[in-house]
Amino acid sequence: MEQLHIVDACREQHFRDMSLLHALGWRAAYRDSIPADYMAREITDERWVPVFRQNHGEGRYHSLLLYNGEQPLCCATYGPARVDQSAGDTICDFSSPDLAAWGELVSLYAHPDYWGQGHGSLVIEEVLNRVKATGCPGCFLYVLRENERARRFYEKHGFVWDGHALNVALTPDTTLSDLRYRKEFHV
Repeated sequence: MEQLHIVDACREQHFRDMSLLHALGWRAAYRDSIPADYMAREITDERWVPVFRQNHGEGRYHSLLLYNGEQPLCCATYGPARVDQSAGDTICDFSSPDLAAWGELVSLYAHPDYWGQGHGSLVIEEVLNRVKATGCPGCFLYVLRENERARRFYEKHGFVWDGHALNVALTPDTTLSDLRYRKEFHV
């Protein structure tokens, strides 16, 4: 029997669960697009723990976790549009000053063993409701072109690619493309 519940990530265990979901998601989604040595070196289970801890501490970005009992199934981070982030902070410049009034879904990752069971839909709908409640005219996100599964998921939820793309140079031989998708809220 499922005991699904969404929590606002605010504890160290939440940050660890989210980081693990990110790592598992990357490994499953990009195993054919990203070199194995990069994945082994960079996509560790603990990689994002400091980021989630900092996000929570600063209060600018919020994170949700969907659990079945104690099993983490899906997580998301959202908040105001990144308009002042430089490439020095991350692997590319995610700044979107043209959407400064919008909300941003910074990340959404589900446990690959549970893909296709509706968990991502539960979490994204909760994020969209929360972003809309803040008065934002819409929500946007970045998704790698190479992640066709995720692109179909976002399209199913009303997001559309707006033509904006960023190059993400992971290694000297591996450059991926991040596409910006957006969804306007209708009043």
